[in-house]
Amino acid sequence: MSLIRRNISEKVLAFASQYPVVTITGPRQSGKTTLCKMIFPQKAYVSLEDVDERLFAKEDPRGFLNRFPEGAIIDEIQREPDLISYIQTIVDLQNTEGLFILTGSQQFDLMQTISQSLAGRSAIVKLLPFSYDEAYKEDRNQNKIEPVLFKGFYPRIFDKNLDPTEAMQFYVNTYVERDLRRLINIKDLSQFENFLKLCAGRTGQILNLSSLGNDCGINHNTVKAWISVLEASYIIKLLKPFYKNFNKRLIKAPKIYFLDTGLASYLLGITNIDQVFSHPLKGALFETYVFSELLKARYNKGKTDNLYFYRDSKGNEVDIICDNGSTLWLIEIKSGQTVSSDHFKGLRYFSKLCDMPLESYLIYGGDKAYTRNKVQVINWQSLPGV
Repeated sequence: MSLIRRNISEKVLAFASQYPVVTITGPRQSGKTTLCKMIFPQKAYVSLEDVDERLFAKEDPRGFLNRFPEGAIIDEIQREPDLISYIQTIVDLQNTEGLFILTGSQQFDLMQTISQSLAGRSAIVKLLPFSYDEAYKEDRNQNKIEPVLFKGFYPRIFDKNLDPTEAMQFYVNTYVERDLRRLINIKDLSQFENFLKLCAGRTGQILNLSSLGNDCGINHNTVKAWISVLEASYIIKLLKPFYKNFNKRLIKAPKIYFLDTGLASYLLGITNIDQVFSHPLKGALFETYVFSELLKARYNKGKTDNLYFYRDSKGNEVDIICDNGSTLWLIEIKSGQTVSSDHFKGLRYFSKLCDMPLESYLIYGGDKAYTRNKVQVINWQSLPGV
């Protein structure tokens, strides 16, 4: 399979012409290394996953960096975050744009170190797995959502034509063994894997920490810590409620979304496409797909997420609200192929409450696109470019 040019490429190149450092972060195997090598082919490359390189960087950081007078791509920088202070000294001396391209697969220490040492010197971009547009650019006639939900969007599955279930099994094992044990002290790995599966069963739902803890047999603080680690590793994303100018009867807890439907499907025990058609969580997986696509669209443009949801104590809700500053985009998500008048209820309710300019969308599992009741009805393949 030929290499797919990522939609984020232009933004990364633009940042490299404006900042001395560009930091690319995202989940493991989202394509960070491939992206860097593709758009910066002349740059030296080094990975801190290499034990010898990591030891060199740790014991002699100046000597390590002196090998790269023209700068370099430094992969998995979170493995040796102290190196960032030495990079700061170099970029301040050289005053050259696009000198270092750093990648990392955890937000925690990486973001903290960068905000301290490279404040104002580094652009930060987030690379998630393929978008639908990237993965199916050559096959826009993919007319069923179920295979898309099952396969997910990790590039390696497409590049090597891997079995999604096997690939996700290895992904989870690698993630748990390599990343989690480094981030937190987990005594019982099977308990954490059970926790992962319970989270997958809640994708698209309001997060209830107490319920999750009870189901998994862990306390409230452990649930919060593990959720933070999943979010820092780009496994999940917490969607906050939109409460601007509204009363306090709103739901305060966030919604939880997995960032890849293939991973969520694997954790739900789905092992073939046929199971997706009749699965009770198909609607939640579809909503997860739409949310992650909207998030990728924003990240690929270098934007912050600015995505929220609305729900009050009476059950009135809007699945996703995109705050564009001067306007709000209201997005309702329905996995069915038929649109009914009931689907517009939440959008109508919110429209009466809000005095800001609004654009309303209904994204559904069918294949037509039209306007109804001042709402743009959109099929799942053609999401609005937020």
